[in-house]
Amino acid sequence: MSIPISKTVVGLKKSGIRKFFDIVSEMKDVISLGVGEPDFDTPWHIREEGIYALEKGKTFYTSNAGLKELRQEINNYLKRTQNISYNPDNEIIVTVGGSEAIDIGLRAMVNAGDEVIIPQPSYVSYEPCAVLAGAKPVIIDLKAENEFRLTAEELKNAITDKTKILILPFPNNPTGAIMERKDLEEIAKVCIENDIYVMSDEIYAELSYKEKHVSIVSIAGMKERTILINGFSKAYAMTGWRLGYACGPKEIIEQMVKIHQYAIMCAPTTSQYSAVEALKKGDEDVRLMRESYNQRRRFLMNAFKEMGLECFEPYGAFYVFPCIKEFGMTSEEFAMKFLEEEHVAVVPGTAFGDSGEGFLRISYAYSIENLKRAMERLKRFVENLRK
Repeated sequence: MSIPISKTVVGLKKSGIRKFFDIVSEMKDVISLGVGEPDFDTPWHIREEGIYALEKGKTFYTSNAGLKELRQEINNYLKRTQNISYNPDNEIIVTVGGSEAIDIGLRAMVNAGDEVIIPQPSYVSYEPCAVLAGAKPVIIDLKAENEFRLTAEELKNAITDKTKILILPFPNNPTGAIMERKDLEEIAKVCIENDIYVMSDEIYAELSYKEKHVSIVSIAGMKERTILINGFSKAYAMTGWRLGYACGPKEIIEQMVKIHQYAIMCAPTTSQYSAVEALKKGDEDVRLMRESYNQRRRFLMNAFKEMGLECFEPYGAFYVFPCIKEFGMTSEEFAMKFLEEEHVAVVPGTAFGDSGEGFLRISYAYSIENLKRAMERLKRFVENLRK
């Protein structure tokens, strides 16, 4: 009997993160620094709003594009924090996490054979979502000497007559790299000159430590050629609520709503009511969590300095990306040996693209106590390797 399986899907690689943590799940007494999930509970007033929505029987479908009240609050929030605005009626869609927005955004914008430029190391979903949409991924290997920022020169060199979309993943997972306004202005100039659209994944926008996050949408000429993606998982510790959003030109959002309509119907209703509360009254929650993450970030950077482990200073998200090339091991070999000998789980940099070779992703979305214990073990481990 012939089993009907898509060749395209068969050709996709499994997530390097999931592969590694399937092994971790079988081990005991492991300090895990691998999952990009806040260790904070969703703030109580946000949870309470969800409970209240259930008690009031608000368990019906919403509009395909999301609750009108939520779309209005998303616009209010972006206007307040980034000085950018969208029409809630036709320029905003509420999705099941930012990941769905990436998927349906690419499917709505590309045709078979179009090229999608993806800077790496970066989030694991971009490349497979581009492939599933029928596009050809074109990878730019970001460099540690540039603090893993995308340069205008790198972008120019990757452009062909088939280039349709640039994915701009900053603040970055896994490196923690950010793009400042001057960087974005140079990228914007190249995009406009070459008529390229941008998918700007800003899920970590609220977790920026050097300066306030700048969206490429705020640069002249870019709003009309950018899909902005954000969500509630990281900033509000709402990973399990599965809620994100996309904003952009109405012609593209209309097509995204169409795909969402057939595949999903609408994002979870309870989550949407809670998200309204988060946007209205959650600024202080975000500030407190950001301060805690920044403390942990500084602790890790100091710990690496003390053990002589090279790591550029990341200013966004909640990850550090230390270099382990001095040990002559692949990232996967290092991570596996560290796990087996010291029972600490980190993610090989290659889970985020080939350019991640020689690096590890360590998440600091964990308690300072766990981070201290893990760094003690890492120090012992690298000292043994150097003997």
